[in-house]
Amino acid sequence: ELIEFQISEGTDALLVCGTTGEPPTMTLEERHEAIEFVISKANGRVPVIAGTGGNNTKSVIESSLKAQELGADGLLIVTPYYNKTTQEGLIAHYTAIAKEVDLPIIIYNVPGRTGLNMTPATLYELSKLENIVGMKEASGNIAQVVEMARLCNDNIDLYSGNDDMVVPLMSVGGKGVISVVANVAPKDTHDMVYSFLEGNIEKSYNLQFKLKPLIDALFLEVNPIPVKAALNLMGFDMGKPRLPLIEMSQENLAILRQRMDDLELL
Repeated sequence: ELIEFQISEGTDALLVCGTTGEPPTMTLEERHEAIEFVISKANGRVPVIAGTGGNNTKSVIESSLKAQELGADGLLIVTPYYNKTTQEGLIAHYTAIAKEVDLPIIIYNVPGRTGLNMTPATLYELSKLENIVGMKEASGNIAQVVEMARLCNDNIDLYSGNDDMVVPLMSVGGKGVISVVANVAPKDTHDMVYSFLEGNIEKSYNLQFKLKPLIDALFLEVNPIPVKAALNLMGFDMGKPRLPLIEMSQENLAILRQRMDDLELL
């Protein structure tokens, strides 16, 4: 149902087993099943990107090859977390993966979750690899984004990893967003991006402003707790988050419900 909702509202690609999909609490078999299911239901109507990142390079390669075998169109691979690595280690990690898979790879930089930031210089080195094609940038550091755009130019497509910074990132050449809020408000998210690409900057930033209170509510607690609650409110049977995540507090749920009411999503 969520796949059909997304496609009907204009979403341009689907990401399965990204952060919002709770892959850290899924077994390997569950991840493969989810990837296969989304590919089957999308049925070529939109590209499907599989999240296969981790902090064990060998396992990431194995998961990426499995996603490729299942028919994924691309991969989203987060920087290693917890054990982390150096900038030279990041180059070695992604180079090893890129050598083994044929699919286009989007790097995911989210230091707030991983404790590791990829620098613009490191991204520049990785942009020389043929199948490293994109960056989901969620550092929240717009100066860093500008430097990435300056160095990598046409070699890397930049996507916002922060829903509240889509228009700022696109102002330096970004191509769009890999989004949380789009689960709930896909059409406005799509239109915000396309308005910018089509030159209607005023409409684009007005949609950014319109979505901002909802975006804030979706991050009152750690993602994906609020977005699962929001989709449940909309009638999608998303169930509860898996431990260690828990259901949204009643106080924050009331705020979320009000923000959704304000946008006539309920």
